[in-house]
Amino acid sequence: MNQKFLAVVNPAAGGGRCARLVASALDKLRAGGLQLDVEETAAVGDATRIARKAYAHGYRKFLAVGGDGTSYEIVNGLFPEAIDGDPPTLGFLPLGTGNSFLRDFTDRGVEGAMEAMLAQRTQPCDVLRMVHRDGVIYYINLLSVGFAADVNATRSRSFAGWGELGYFLSIFLRLARLDRRPFPLRAEGTADTDRRRCLFLTFNNSKFTGGTMMIAPDARVDDGLVEYVRWGPIGRIGLIRNLSTLYDGTHVKHPLAERRAVRQIEFQLDSAVDVMVDGEALTLHLEKLDVLPSALRVVV
Repeated sequence: MNQKFLAVVNPAAGGGRCARLVASALDKLRAGGLQLDVEETAAVGDATRIARKAYAHGYRKFLAVGGDGTSYEIVNGLFPEAIDGDPPTLGFLPLGTGNSFLRDFTDRGVEGAMEAMLAQRTQPCDVLRMVHRDGVIYYINLLSVGFAADVNATRSRSFAGWGELGYFLSIFLRLARLDRRPFPLRAEGTADTDRRRCLFLTFNNSKFTGGTMMIAPDARVDDGLVEYVRWGPIGRIGLIRNLSTLYDGTHVKHPLAERRAVRQIEFQLDSAVDVMVDGEALTLHLEKLDVLPSALRVVV
């Protein structure tokens, strides 16, 4: 078994910020005694292919160098192969736009992540498994449908490369045609399918998204549960008035909000929908979500 960390580097992360900073950051980790091999990505999906091949060749420790998308791809390279073995280890070097997952543990960014890596400070982490009509994806942060996924899809399709301006334009466009609709599903412990209209649904392993938005304040990464947050059909004015509550987690106290912790959710969608998963924009026909308890160790 290879005892080195394989650093999977996305040099394009953060608009090229990662490419400028990665060499000195990895040198500091090596100077602190960390043994590293390095592979760079050149296109979407490369981190998944690199991680899968490395796992087959005996690597069990990985370092995601980039943003949320890099760690998401690595996780999908490790699973399902890692399900029956000892949990692999995943560390983070957030040199991209952001790393929402790390926010559960530190607000010190790169400095805090490097400190955790040098201390080899790990803890168990659940992996969430989403079965869809065309396959399976795995994630450790959150999956969302509804408003947030719509904004993310609009940004990806129409304003990719526009930076923060593209994000705000996408919010404005989705507010202008605010779509509150049902996403039929049945959560564990309920007999009936929930067909109520809503602004969004999120299925969370950790608390944060978008860097500092605390969408699931009660989530824990090692409890073996999906933190399921629902916000009902709030209107434009109500959403604008309550937007700040998404950043401190108090939105779950809104009369139209609900949250619960479950092990499994079954979907009864008529067609594919836009999905935001760990920051990535996908379109999937969702079928079933469940949890792989403590299937990963994270360096935090």
